[in-house]
Amino acid sequence: MHPITEAIRIQTERTRQMEHASPLFLTSSFVFDSAEEMRAAFADENDDNIYSRFSNPTVQEFVDRLCALEGAEAGFATASGMSAVFASFLSFLKKGDHLISCNAIFGSTHTIITKYLPKFGIEYSYVPTGDQDAWESAIRPNTKMIYIETPTNPGLDIIDLEWVGKLAMKNKILLNVDNCFATPVNQRPLDYGADLIVHSATKWIDGQGRVLGGAILGRKELIHEVYLFCRSTGPALSPFNAWVLSKSLETLDVRMERHSSNALYIAEKLENHPHLSWLKYPYLPSHLQYAIALRQMKNGGGIICFELKGGLESGRKFMDNLKMLSRTANLGDTRSIASHPASTTHAKLTEEERMAVNISPGLIRISVGLEHREDILQDILQTLDHC
Repeated sequence: MHPITEAIRIQTERTRQMEHASPLFLTSSFVFDSAEEMRAAFADENDDNIYSRFSNPTVQEFVDRLCALEGAEAGFATASGMSAVFASFLSFLKKGDHLISCNAIFGSTHTIITKYLPKFGIEYSYVPTGDQDAWESAIRPNTKMIYIETPTNPGLDIIDLEWVGKLAMKNKILLNVDNCFATPVNQRPLDYGADLIVHSATKWIDGQGRVLGGAILGRKELIHEVYLFCRSTGPALSPFNAWVLSKSLETLDVRMERHSSNALYIAEKLENHPHLSWLKYPYLPSHLQYAIALRQMKNGGGIICFELKGGLESGRKFMDNLKMLSRTANLGDTRSIASHPASTTHAKLTEEERMAVNISPGLIRISVGLEHREDILQDILQTLDHC
């Protein structure tokens, strides 16, 4: 079956009532018929569920569906996207190891890399997204992982997955890709040599701003290490959230088609607006990595970013004068969202760090929703009149 079909039809085993929708297993633990059966489960001699911090049928359905979409052998679901990112680091990195990351990453990921990984004796280097020579030069004998976002948050830079996959393979380094912005229906990094995929399922995968969730996907032997780390440290996804997210995967493909077509239409209409210094969208020919985006992405996704000529003051006016778009730090909702990264998601970066990845005071990020595209466009146009 096509991965889209498989992600819809995979289902937790039905109970005797033979329900059509997936059952929800709200339980902390599971019982056994005998001492021997229980012993075998704890000895990892079978796949029986023991405790919902370890595994749960509802959570496993969500993981199986996501694996089908990404083409992954296995996965582990976590309570949030950031717990997935942290677990993907600590499952494989130890004191004395070195991590290379693109310098354009989500603010909380930046905090983990710069503040918390050094407490474990883990070194790091940041590299400009498009400087291939810098990526080569950053590799050290103790480099164990390359971490990237593509498209990046919020600047929408595109990293050539085929190139970085070959770089990681040549140097026997794990390649860890945050695929949150693209989603698995638009981009499959494992096809280009990635070893691990991380997701904030809170975003496009849920798609309706309801629950938190995350996931790490990859080869079985790698995910087993993630499982052992998470089993002991406890960033488990709740079964209820997994049930919501699993149902959301059934509509991810059609939702992303609408998000992406809306976003492309709006980007084309706004690209030459006189109040903007620039606008970026992966599927616009003006994007510097347009050819790469066409090659590795099914479509451009649902995020647009642009720079207001008036800087910080214009950014505030833009946000304050919105009539329909939501002002929130989330993204990937059915409802369109505007955010001002310099004062919110990336506020903890220094001004120098923000400018290094083009997060200027006037940068606006739009998560394009499922409303009628003319209504989204008109709200943006009317608030631009105040800038």
